[in-house]
Amino acid sequence: MQDLTLVMAQLDPLVGDIPGNTDRAIEAVREARIEHGADIVVLPELCLTGYPPEDLLLRPSMESRLREARARMAAKVVRDVLVIVGYPGRREGQLWNLAGALFDGEWLGEYAKQALPNYEVFDEQRYFARGSEPLVIEHRGAKLGLLICEDLWEEAPARLAKEAGAEILISLNASPFHQDKPAERLRLLEERAAAVSLPIVYVNQIGGQDELVFDGGSACVDASGELCVQAPHWAVGVMPVQFIHRQGGWVPQAGETEPDVEPEENLYCALVTGLRDYVNKSGFEGVVLGLSGGIDSALSLAIAVDALGPQRVQAVMMPYHYTADISRQDAAEQADMLGVHYEVMPIEPMVEAFMETLSGAFEGTTRDTTEENLQSRCRGVLLMAISNKKGLMVLTTGNKSEMAVGYSTLYGDMVGGYNAIKDVYKTWVYRLARWRNTQSPAIPERVIERPPSAELAPDQKDSDSLPDYDTLDAILVRYIEGDMSAEAIIEAGFDRDDVYRVVKLVDRCEYKRRQAPVGVRVTRRGFGRDRRYPIVNGWQPGE
Repeated sequence: MQDLTLVMAQLDPLVGDIPGNTDRAIEAVREARIEHGADIVVLPELCLTGYPPEDLLLRPSMESRLREARARMAAKVVRDVLVIVGYPGRREGQLWNLAGALFDGEWLGEYAKQALPNYEVFDEQRYFARGSEPLVIEHRGAKLGLLICEDLWEEAPARLAKEAGAEILISLNASPFHQDKPAERLRLLEERAAAVSLPIVYVNQIGGQDELVFDGGSACVDASGELCVQAPHWAVGVMPVQFIHRQGGWVPQAGETEPDVEPEENLYCALVTGLRDYVNKSGFEGVVLGLSGGIDSALSLAIAVDALGPQRVQAVMMPYHYTADISRQDAAEQADMLGVHYEVMPIEPMVEAFMETLSGAFEGTTRDTTEENLQSRCRGVLLMAISNKKGLMVLTTGNKSEMAVGYSTLYGDMVGGYNAIKDVYKTWVYRLARWRNTQSPAIPERVIERPPSAELAPDQKDSDSLPDYDTLDAILVRYIEGDMSAEAIIEAGFDRDDVYRVVKLVDRCEYKRRQAPVGVRVTRRGFGRDRRYPIVNGWQPGE
């Protein structure tokens, strides 16, 4: 019995681009065969459609397009390689999440995913029927049991595969990133492999898709759960795993593994990847953003430059009476530091024109946040005009702490197409800014050190309206991600007035978040497809 070379193909598909994804799969198999002498190539879950295809799965032509793609793969994929690839398929009147096995132009069998996640960002029970049978494919003397993503998170599918004779478990995945997710996956692989005493090959996709981002990190563990091989995070590529047959079982050999990285680096890579793929896959020329001299827009600019290059990024400073001189200086310094196109467009004439027009309607009223919001909305108009004229997407810059409590202006600083830091708490904004500066100068140090301010009123500071960000974020994490009640958060040691104030703001501002641009999800529970609450409701916070 000869040894086996299995190659994990970590790809970045485009949802809905079935011909393009098929070409990527065919090329990955060719590369794996030429560079590594692959006997087996494994591609990610739903690789041919991209993940998640959502209601594209309901399109009448989906099945015919997939039949054409599978026929092209059968005709074009290099011979003498077993290819395991994910795709949806309609069989016997039902739609399934499938893994198909292809060898020498012939499809040998299909495995239907058994565990269909229906929590957090997952909605698979809306579309797919649940599989119930294992599938074991024998190739070059090795019996391969197929699994798909969530199947690993439950006990039964792996056990059924072993009972059907599997000697190696192969799992196709489209597992989105959030902070701590890479470590969770490795713990899961260790636990599942040890439970069934079989090696597991785990192949994950990478890349951004709307608000989701996939980090790769494909891996192989041995029958005890020890990590043997791991592909890089955040990179397309193929990674070989060598198996040898020893004492009646297949044993993966130690190979390349990914070194541990700082959490700031992993999170920053997620933000860069999400923005890059959103802009490029959507066909934008680049991005434009308002650069205020504050920490949020500064971090957003650094992310945009790292994602797209400085030649595809435009920054605009739009000062008004309350814009501090140091804000103007810091914005100009950062733009020069990163080499982006930079313009200054004062908004005073616009604001004054609006105020004159509104003077009759505002007669007898006192100044309040209306005038502050008007400044922000003038800035939004300018950015959208640049976007329309130049084909640049407007990048908004509000962080998760602000989005949670509504510290943002509809049709003002919320105007845009994407927000790279939408799911990043303010405390993490500072951590990321400091980390980014350890790689190369990107953000003026004074921007990181000075107190945050919206600069919409004289001497304004964020702390005038909100608890300090350490306190605010600690409450938000418990309320948003932990689903703790107000009273439970208070029992954890937080001030009652602060907790009820924050919780009520979060609940009241759902209508704003529904109108906000999408942004990459990097926490365990992001706003958007993950955390869904009714806009109009009578729920009162408390227990």
